[in-house]
Amino acid sequence: MHRLYENDDIAVFWDSDKCFHAKRCVCNSPATFDPKRKPWIDVTRADTKEIWQAIQQCPSGALSCVYRHDIDVVMDDEKCRSVAYDGDKEIGECDYEITESGWNIYHTGVSPEYRGKEIAKRLVFKVFEAADRSHAKIRATCSYAAKMLN
Repeated sequence: MHRLYENDDIAVFWDSDKCFHAKRCVCNSPATFDPKRKPWIDVTRADTKEIWQAIQQCPSGALSCVYRHDIDVVMDDEKCRSVAYDGDKEIGECDYEITESGWNIYHTGVSPEYRGKEIAKRLVFKVFEAADRSHAKIRATCSYAAKMLN
């Protein structure tokens, strides 16, 4: 399971398949990481520096984070995609199709001037999360998304 948690400053990625619960995140930012709470990650409960430092202590690589750079990523369920916006300007998308066997991510792209900010990762995680909440299996023929599934 892949999850994306965001506040005004950062985007936090969590890959449950990699997580072996070393609890370093909980010890370093207990307000953010609370296994008794659902969702167990709440990036609005501590300052960005504390969250960032806690994530850097994750020994498994299950947690990672990036700065948002004032870029919003939202789902567009009608068009089967997640979309990244800089203000009103569309700067990236992750497209999927719904098939009998589940959701297939077939394309992820970000405008060249916005590359290197991990916007594509946020786009893919947004689709992963939506598929999980819809109880849909996910696969990827998009090479970028496929790497993230493995």
